[in-house]
Amino acid sequence: MTTLAIDIGGTKFAVALFEDERMVKHQRQATDRAAGRDWMLDRIGSITRDWRASHRIDRCGIGFGGPVDFEKQRVVFSTHVRGWDGCDLPGFVQEQIGVRPIMDNDANTGALGEALYGAGRGCRPLFYLTLSTGIGGGIVTGGATLYRGADSYAGEIGHLTIRPDGPECLCGSRGCLERMCCGLWLERDYGRPAQELFQDAAFAERYVVDLALGLKAAIMLLNPARIVIGGGISKAGDALFGPLRAELRRQITAWSRARIDVVPAALGDDSVLYGALALASRT
Repeated sequence: MTTLAIDIGGTKFAVALFEDERMVKHQRQATDRAAGRDWMLDRIGSITRDWRASHRIDRCGIGFGGPVDFEKQRVVFSTHVRGWDGCDLPGFVQEQIGVRPIMDNDANTGALGEALYGAGRGCRPLFYLTLSTGIGGGIVTGGATLYRGADSYAGEIGHLTIRPDGPECLCGSRGCLERMCCGLWLERDYGRPAQELFQDAAFAERYVVDLALGLKAAIMLLNPARIVIGGGISKAGDALFGPLRAELRRQITAWSRARIDVVPAALGDDSVLYGALALASRT
């Protein structure tokens, strides 16, 4: 079986082709946020049409970087790239490849990828955090089942308020975890990309206080066997994970025996692509 996998993020998008579980083609490009949805649809359409000319595509999975109504298979909106509100993205891709895709948000899709192929194998329940342009979360329960909640919004940890008097987030609230910790705002607030900021140990020590406040909520509410963190900021490695684990030990309620097992994503930038493969394989 040949599966087309699509990962649409706020900074980059990627497309891959899998023969069974082996990735045989892969393209990743920077997102032109100013050009909006139509530019990205044009690029995705061009790539997929080229691949379809030489490969039969049997199924397709999509991870989208924003809220998705899973039941209706519609993008709800994107706070990072304009023009996506209510978009029938699966319908567009079906026109290009002749196969109806299945779509979920990128955090859920990344969670599924890491649960089945990466750092979350054998760990249930699993909480996956994508720490990138924005912040999202995915919850995988027994049998590698995604928990989406009643209306597809479970796991939206990025919009937990951790600083009630904090700066305004793109969602309209103040002091959201995403506003305090995501890559988009780090660069705007400090004038440097996250990869440079984490070269300063003092910055990392300050940063993890807010990140741990968000993760504490996930740990105390879900008691996950493991937390896997993916996305571009996770590439800071020990500069992030060392102080983060220490801060979580300070913050977690003293009587709680909840696990503090926090690791980087094993699949790197491809967590969502492997999750899209899994999503398509289960339909």
